[in-house]
Amino acid sequence: MKIAIVSGESHAQRAQLLSIARELGREHSVTLFSRRSSEAKPAARIGKGVTVKHLEVGPARELTPEELTPYLAEFGASLNRQWTADRPDVVHAYAWTCGLAAIAGVQGLDLPVTQTFFHRHGGDAARRLTLQRVLGRRADAVVARSEEEKATLVRLGVPRERIEVVPYGVEVSRFRRRTAAEAQQSRKRLLHVGSLAPDRGAHTALSALRAVPDVELVVAGGPEPARLDDDPQLAGLRRLAQRYGVADRITFLGQVPHASMPKLMRGSDIVLTLPHQAPKGTVALEAMACGIPVIASAVGAHLDSVADGVTGLLVPPDRPSHTARLIRELLGDPTRRAAMGFAGSDRANARYAWERVSQDLLRVYEKAAA
Repeated sequence: MKIAIVSGESHAQRAQLLSIARELGREHSVTLFSRRSSEAKPAARIGKGVTVKHLEVGPARELTPEELTPYLAEFGASLNRQWTADRPDVVHAYAWTCGLAAIAGVQGLDLPVTQTFFHRHGGDAARRLTLQRVLGRRADAVVARSEEEKATLVRLGVPRERIEVVPYGVEVSRFRRRTAAEAQQSRKRLLHVGSLAPDRGAHTALSALRAVPDVELVVAGGPEPARLDDDPQLAGLRRLAQRYGVADRITFLGQVPHASMPKLMRGSDIVLTLPHQAPKGTVALEAMACGIPVIASAVGAHLDSVADGVTGLLVPPDRPSHTARLIRELLGDPTRRAAMGFAGSDRANARYAWERVSQDLLRVYEKAAA
């Protein structure tokens, strides 16, 4: 099967799509089409069966979806020329901007289109929801990342029978279970991963620490380490830590390279991921793959991936007292933590490895093409 993937701008999205493409490329031909946002080569083969093509549309820099909108017609026309010359079997568009470009790109070609939406804050939310409704009804298949997202799309007016749930995946070869040596440390350690914004959970983790004595909290997220002292969100968290009397037990790392995250997770006793929304839930998946129990907010993809009481614990968002109680219970029961670690690693490898995710996507493509 020849698969055309139309991708957007963000680094996280590109990393995800490359993981999917490499798995699909083992047995199929995959081409990733994106707007040229840097001085990268127009086309490059990045592995068996996988080619990346950067189309010269608009300025060669990263654009927000709003900035990209005036160039979508040109983007679609460029895709149409590409697909007329080299026809794929199925098109998969990521984000509403790429969906609009893909719909224009298949004009006159009778190609099936699969659509995935990426949820983001800011911008014109009403306009975005309207476009998602239109694209969801136009697409031959819509891929949701969780059952909660599927329900949201159904309420939006997307036909239920066109929606397939295919979760976000994890690189299980890198995020693997920790060794006995990595588990040895003198002080119990919690790790919170995520943005420092109030709705991403760091405030909840910090507040919970008041009721969990003799434990350190490491916070990974926010700006690059060199810019930490200038960050207003971090300044607010530091003031809060001083007020609560826990400043000596918190370490703020700032932005941590993704390549360093497996080791950081494996050196923790519990990983916390407590956002108000979790459309992808990647932190929980990565912690589970490392064999570390997770305490996650009971929202979004966490409701699907975290087996409550088996691979980790779910807690309502913004509930520091409840979170603290769960932390104390887990830290006081090493046998239960070990059991959750093994169960989480098994679940991540069986259900969320990129190999499994790519197989699920392939079934969606085959159904759309049929």
